[in-house]
Parts: sequence; C-alpha cells; structure tokens
Amino acid sequence: MQALWMLVATFLFSLMGVCVKLASETYNTAEIVTYRGAIGVIGIYLIMRWQNGTLRSSMIQGHVWRGIFGVTSLWLWFYSISKLPLSLSVTLSYMSSIWVAVILFATSWWKNRGKDVVHLPPQLVWSILLGFVGVVMLLRPTIRADQLFDSLIALCSGFIAALAYIQVRQMGVAGEPEYRVVFYFSLVCTAMGLLGQFWHFNTFTESQLAAHVNHHLFEPKGIALLLGVGIFAMVAQLAMTRSYRLGNPLVAANLQYVGIVFTSALDVMIWNLNLSWISWLGIAVILASGMIASSFNSGASAKTEAPDATNKTT
Repeated sequence: MQALWMLVATFLFSLMGVCVKLASETYNTAEIVTYRGAIGVIGIYLIMRWQNGTLRSSMIQGHVWRGIFGVTSLWLWFYSISKLPLSLSVTLSYMSSIWVAVILFATSWWKNRGKDVVHLPPQLVWSILLGFVGVVMLLRPTIRADQLFDSLIALCSGFIAALAYIQVRQMGVAGEPEYRVVFYFSLVCTAMGLLGQFWHFNTFTESQLAAHVNHHLFEPKGIALLLGVGIFAMVAQLAMTRSYRLGNPLVAANLQYVGIVFTSALDVMIWNLNLSWISWLGIAVILASGMIASSFNSGASAKTEAPDATNKTT
C-alpha cells in the first residue's frame, strides 16, 4: 500500500505543477503559496470534523519544523517553476530522493561514531541510483548561464524538502495522523504566503493594488488554476504523508521519481512535447527502479509481520 499511496501523491503533485506553471503567468509566488495553503486548511478542517478528529497535538515542535522546512521548500519550488521549464524544475527538485538517502546515512554515521555503522540495504541504494539515472535519461536537463541561479534555487528546494519528508516520517511513526500534519503545514503555508503578499503589495499604489485585485477576482481561469493547485496539493500531501508513515522513507522517496513520468506524459498531452527514444527508455528505467524499491519493501514487511502473526497464534 505504501507504493500505491506514493504513486497517487506523485500523480497529483504533477497536476499541481502544471497548475502552478500556468498560474504563475498571472499570480506571483506569494499568492500561489497563500491559496495553496488556505485551500488545504479549509479542506483538512472539514475532513477532520467529518472524522471527529481533533487538532490537539503533543508534537508542536515537530509541526513547527515540518512547516518551516516544507513551506520554504514549496516557496523555492514554485519560484523555480515560474522561471524555469517545468521539466527542469521538477528534475532538480526531485533530487530530494537522493538527499533523503544522504541525510539518513549521515545521521546513522553520526549516531554510530566508534561503532559498527548500519549500512543501507544494497537493493535500496541501487534502486535510488537507478531512479536518478532514469531521470537524467528522461529529461537530460541542460542549464544555460542565465538559468544557473534559478536552477540552484530548485536544487535547494529538493534538499529542504528532504528534511521535511524525514520530519513527516518521524511524526507519522509516532502516531500523528495525516490530516493533522497536513493541516498545520497548510496553516503555516497560508501565514507565510500572506506575509509575502503584504511585503510584495506594500510597494503598490492604491490604484495599482485595486486594479490587481479586481483583475484577479474576475479571472475565472486564474481562480480555477489556484483551486487546482490547492486541491491537488491537499490530496497529494495526505497520500504522501500516509506513504511515509507506512514504510521505509527511502522507498517512498524513490517512488517520487515516477512523478517525472507523469509530468512527461502531461507535457505530451498538453503541450504536444515529442519525447526521444532515450526519454522513453528513461521512463522504463524509472519504473524499474520503483519496482525494485517496492519489492524490497514487500519483503521487509513480510519479515516484520511474520513474528507478529506467530505471537497472535500462541
């Protein structure tokens, strides 16, 4: 089930990326971040009430750090999407899978200084590397001189996202429900987006601000795109949070590579992008990487569940 939840999340995040790219032609990054968060707050609150849940949490510090990492990464990613080709921005941000592996290995090494370091399972290492090779084959990103700064922004977004994913995993294992994690992230997202808008619009004259607001309020296409950003992101984040809670974080991180496949398919359908044979081969490599990660996860789950089953029958 971990693989299924992450596949759902990556597909919806791909749809969100398309909406962000189109919306950035009309809205600034702060506005998109605000609406993305506000829609999540409203939607998750309604889901919480329907499930008779509560917003009370004993993990306030975890939510604060998850919010800081997550919103910073989101802001940088949305900015890079508005400046770079969608495929290039997504490629660099999806380096988060590699960063997750690096961070977990570095953490393990630091905790076990002077002891035997727990090595990463070879299957996971190879699946992560194979997935990254597939990404390079699929998109073969070429960074021009004028894209260097924006590309570094996208790369930083991926690293900070890795910190957020690890925080999500820790809270999920500790028993924090998905809706609560997503709600507080969306709340921080809304607050930071509003602060960004205040700073941005503080330079506007009254007439410029009035014209800007009126244009946005009566732009059906823009409103639809913002709704798409918020709704797709909210559902995707719920699925992603559950995926990180159910299994190995490296497996979940690796399966994010499939989002590149979804993005490429959307490029073909929406913008009639022609993919070369190397790109299609890259898609196959990415899917193979996901299958390797999934098979490892299934084997690990079977090993951990076997003792529990024995204990229940004795």
